[in-house]
Parts: sequence; structure tokens; C-alpha cells
Amino acid sequence: MQTVTTLPELRRACRALAAPVGFVPTMGYLHAGHISLAQRAKAECASVVASIFVNPTQFGPNEDLAKYPRDLPRDLALLESAGVDLVWTPTPESMYPVGYQTWVQVEWLTRGLEGDVRPGHFRGVTTVVAKLFNAVRPDKAYFGQKDAQQAAVIRQMVKDLDFPIDILVCPIVREADGLAMSSRNVYLNPAERRAATVLFRSLSAAKSAFDAGERNAETLRRLVREIVAGEPLAHLQYVSCADYDTLEELESVIGKTLLSMAVHLGKTRLIDNFVLG
Repeated sequence: MQTVTTLPELRRACRALAAPVGFVPTMGYLHAGHISLAQRAKAECASVVASIFVNPTQFGPNEDLAKYPRDLPRDLALLESAGVDLVWTPTPESMYPVGYQTWVQVEWLTRGLEGDVRPGHFRGVTTVVAKLFNAVRPDKAYFGQKDAQQAAVIRQMVKDLDFPIDILVCPIVREADGLAMSSRNVYLNPAERRAATVLFRSLSAAKSAFDAGERNAETLRRLVREIVAGEPLAHLQYVSCADYDTLEELESVIGKTLLSMAVHLGKTRLIDNFVLG
């Protein structure tokens, strides 16, 4: 596995890769969910590139950029074991040099859900992903379903800007008790970690109701609220039952639907979702 830092190094290395090229963009501190993306890319592509970059422009002023967990040696070992061919680790200074002033922004899909509670977040996401795509020029790019709105926004950006890239959204990887794997889980103390299962439990209850025939979206949202309210350490930020593609809130569940939520446990904010239909 080759590791590069500068853009010229990356471009030289990419020219030597066999096509098709799969790309897995990450912010590091990798877990089994990230590795599942790399493994799927390896199964479907002749070459696999991953990036590790904690993108400062997608963090708000009161978010956890400074303390976001980092462990580059461990990450590189995990990516090598997954069969990744090339890893790019750019610096913030190279991605956003002095005088940088160009941004990529998707409009409607970034309103609501994470966009409402994290202003400016998706402008940072789409800008950095566009820059990563332009640098790597992959044939396929792999993202996790846990960040469902992000995946929808990137699909829209790729469509609107005519990137010749297939976007593959891969299933959430969970701990044995259902908690979605996340780099931020490391922030949870033991009591918060036990309480964090409320995300999976509440979504599971709503899915069970859906499977039993419930189609009223507000009823499903209410089920989630009630179960989260029963966990003293958990504070619900939002629950949504929305169209999978447009992310518009629904009255009735018809077709592919995203049931998603965000919860605070102490100082840690977690998100999760189920796809219905």
C-alpha cells in the first residue's frame, strides 16, 4: 500500500492504478464500518484509493474539530489489511490554502435534518468531496448509510455537476447491541454507552410498527420520541420520517422512506437511521 500527502504525489500515483478505481473518503479513526466500505470497493474495483482528512470546514464553531479522534498509524494498518492500494492524507493547508474562496453547495437537500441543526456543515462536506473527487477521479465512490442525508446530498451534487462517478451507499455496520458504529462512540462514558442503545431500540420499535402495517409517519415519529424520552441520559434533537430521495417529511409512508434521528448523550451527539419500504 502506498501513502501520499501532496496533490502532485497523488496524481502521479493515481495514473499508475488499474481501472476501475474505487474511492473511500474518510476522516480517519476508522472502525469496521469504514473497513466494510474498503472491502466492498476491493471486491468491485481493480484498484482502491482511500483518503484520511479531518475536514475543518464541515465542523461548526462549537463542534469537536480539535478533539476529533485521530490515530493515523492504526488507520493505515487497517486500510492495508483491507487491500487498499493508495491512501491520500492531505493537510488542511493544502486543501484550503491562503485566499481560498470557492464553495460547492447543494440547496434543497441540505435544508432540514442535519442541515437545520448544523448550519454550514453540508457546504463543507460537498466542497471537500468535490475536491477529493477532482483529485482522485475515481469510477466509484463508497459512503455509509449512517450518514444518510450526506449520501443524498452527494448523490445530488454528482448528478448536478456531471461527475462521472457511481455513488454506492453501503449498509450501516452495528455493534452487537445495535449501536451504529461511529468514530464518536469513543466519547461515551460507560453509562452513556449503555444508554446509547436507545437509538437502535426506538428505530426498531418504529420499524416493527411499520412491518405490522402502520403507515402514519407521525405515529412512527411519536414511537421514537416516546422510547427516547424513557432514557434519562438521552436527549432527542430530532426524529424524521422522510422520503428517501427528497428528504421531505411525510404524512404517510409510501415507497422508500428514511426514518432518522439525532440524540445527545452527555456531550456526545449520535445519529442513526433505518430505511423503510
